[in-house]
Amino acid sequence: DQIKVKNYSMAPTEQQRKQSRLKQLAGGKAPKARVSRYLRNHVDAQLVEGAKSALLLKGIRCSDNMHAVLKDIRSMKSPYGKLLTKNNIIVPFGDEGQQSLEFLTTKNDCSLFALASHNKKRPNNLCIGRTFDRKILDIAELGIMRYKSLGDYAGAPKKRVGSKPMMLFVGDRWQLKSEYKRLQNLLIDFYRGDPVQKMVLSGLDHIMVFTTADDPNAGDDAKPLIHQRVYYCKLKKNPNGGKEPLPYLTPSGPDMDFIVRRTEFATKEVWQFANKQPTTNKTKKKKNRTTNIFGETVGRLHLEKQEIDKMGGRKSKALRQADKIQKEEDKAAADGELDRERGELAAEFQQTYGFSKE
Repeated sequence: DQIKVKNYSMAPTEQQRKQSRLKQLAGGKAPKARVSRYLRNHVDAQLVEGAKSALLLKGIRCSDNMHAVLKDIRSMKSPYGKLLTKNNIIVPFGDEGQQSLEFLTTKNDCSLFALASHNKKRPNNLCIGRTFDRKILDIAELGIMRYKSLGDYAGAPKKRVGSKPMMLFVGDRWQLKSEYKRLQNLLIDFYRGDPVQKMVLSGLDHIMVFTTADDPNAGDDAKPLIHQRVYYCKLKKNPNGGKEPLPYLTPSGPDMDFIVRRTEFATKEVWQFANKQPTTNKTKKKKNRTTNIFGETVGRLHLEKQEIDKMGGRKSKALRQADKIQKEEDKAAADGELDRERGELAAEFQQTYGFSKE
């Protein structure tokens, strides 16, 4: 069965955008449809960003094995991956190399990139990174020590095109070291796919596991290995009768073991600016309104003290008659109490003085 792949339209370069603006200011004709459409849909900041596309390209020298790595990454990122076949004279940690990456990612409308290369000094080298505001934000250089491609799992089931992965990071380094924290954030951003609010269980069909461990064959100063494993997830009915299905994992690839050679992450100020959220996305907190564990909204009203006894309301005839009878009974009881007190006082007075007041 043939799979339809999303057509990627080339984004206009910075020079084309400037020229189109100058023509409009000078009163010339409108820019080309491709340029105007891109300026309208992609250049302006959006409140809700879609899936990030990845640009996969080869460095100065790239072996067949590293080319296979790029192909497998494109399969994992499909349909949000674009692979360039020509070699590029790019040194990613140099100023000129970063300018070339910024130009290519802008031209191809990609905010993520992966550059594969192979040489004697850095064999099986893979640089992954991302951009912010058309500028390089983060770069991580990985050295691949072992790789098992998708072709090695020929008979294993594969994930569906466009499905989102479940990602698991095992090891203390992901939480303790700042370098690994940023690398974890970069890997999640690279593979997460299209952001969604809700998912059905049937859409969870593969999981990616990243485990950090020390290499037992290396010395004490050696960098820790990171093991990447990808499993196909099949949800089956729970034999114990539970409501939630049980996942059954099958290795599906691609698998790789790599080390972190070099990193160049954004500064604290740039990172905070990149994570800044617009005020329209922030929900304004409403006072005196909470939500309980059942999802019900509970409100609290603040009122002045009310004297209910003095409040007059409309009463029916039966209630008015009942009130009249109650008042008469209360009056009779009060009169009887007064008569009893008068009799007691008169008896006490006669006992004391020997005669009555009358």
